[in-house]
Amino acid sequence: MKPTLLSTLIAGLGLALTGAAQAAITGGVVKVGVLNDMSGPYADLAGPGSVVAAKMAVEDYIKQTGSKLKVEIVSADHQNKPDVGSSITRKWIDSDGVDMILDVPTSSVALAVNEVVKDKNKLMINSTGGTSDLTGKACTPNTVHWTYDTWMLAHGTGSAVVKQGGDTWFFLTADYAFGHALEKDTSDVVKAAGGKVLGNVRVPLGTTDFSSFLLQAQSSKAKIVGLANAGNDTINSIKQAAEFGIVAGGQKMAGLLVFLSDIHGLGLKTAQGLQVTTTFYWDMNDSTRAWSKRFAALNNNRMPTMVQAGVYAGLLHYLKAVDALQDDADGAKVVAKMKELPTDDPLFGKGTIRADGRKIHPAYLVEVKKPAESKYAYDYYKVLQTIPADQAFRPLNEGNCPLVK
Repeated sequence: MKPTLLSTLIAGLGLALTGAAQAAITGGVVKVGVLNDMSGPYADLAGPGSVVAAKMAVEDYIKQTGSKLKVEIVSADHQNKPDVGSSITRKWIDSDGVDMILDVPTSSVALAVNEVVKDKNKLMINSTGGTSDLTGKACTPNTVHWTYDTWMLAHGTGSAVVKQGGDTWFFLTADYAFGHALEKDTSDVVKAAGGKVLGNVRVPLGTTDFSSFLLQAQSSKAKIVGLANAGNDTINSIKQAAEFGIVAGGQKMAGLLVFLSDIHGLGLKTAQGLQVTTTFYWDMNDSTRAWSKRFAALNNNRMPTMVQAGVYAGLLHYLKAVDALQDDADGAKVVAKMKELPTDDPLFGKGTIRADGRKIHPAYLVEVKKPAESKYAYDYYKVLQTIPADQAFRPLNEGNCPLVK
């Protein structure tokens, strides 16, 4: 039987409706889950502040673009435990309609969530987990690594310290994936520059008494005590090192991952002179200052860390991609669109996302100011060096990412 005009129109309409259904926002709402440490050692650097940043991103995107997207933010505390993080992610995706997981500190949790979103074809934009494996051997089509990683930290802070004569190292290392990766990446940099690693000690996450570990570092006689840790662990180890007289005795502390919130917790008297690598500083320019002051007003007058800034910028770019596709169901498809679109936001400026999921932008080697140099609240850093975007992160062909041909 020959097709009639009516049957052809109906068939065409059916195809159009099928296409529209396939390219639709699931449940009519883009649902984003901020998954992080809300009450433990990483709560100040990410925690509730990351939720504030995410909500700001949604409000700003809708206001600036006039988008009709409906976006909902939910949040949970993964307690720095991979099984808890995985369980929350599965429930969010299977039962609660969450399309994208955001933030995710603690590299062991980040790697676990990385696998879940890949299996379920959803999406993670990781701002706070540090392991460079996320864009290396563990890379997937469903994850974007936004703010920093252990390779960047090692080649920023580690390289600068070695160049200044710090050629023997002893590591205090957080005993999980992030600490191990940061120690390895920094050790490689030290050795490549002709330095030596004299020893290391693995420290459980959340340790409050560093005395026995610091004694080992002190007895090593290494010029540099490298802190492959973060958050409260960094604060406690630096404070207790001062009490042990480690710096007064001639050794130097190298904080390989130090956040603005850590400097605030330490105070300039204790933290002065520390060299830190960061990809964002609130007082960098007019755009970063304007946004950061808005953020602080919503976050108990605390200025943002680089990872809270990364949550904001990453979510802005995600919403841009979802809007372009009008589809949030297929995580790999959204990531592909994110890689296709150039990034541009007021905090990190213009950039790109590589094939391995690595977001590319400049990094900055900064030094913590002396108390007398600080003129106002959170005036903590002076920039020593800008590391260009094409040098700040591991070369694409060196990460062993299966997505890179």
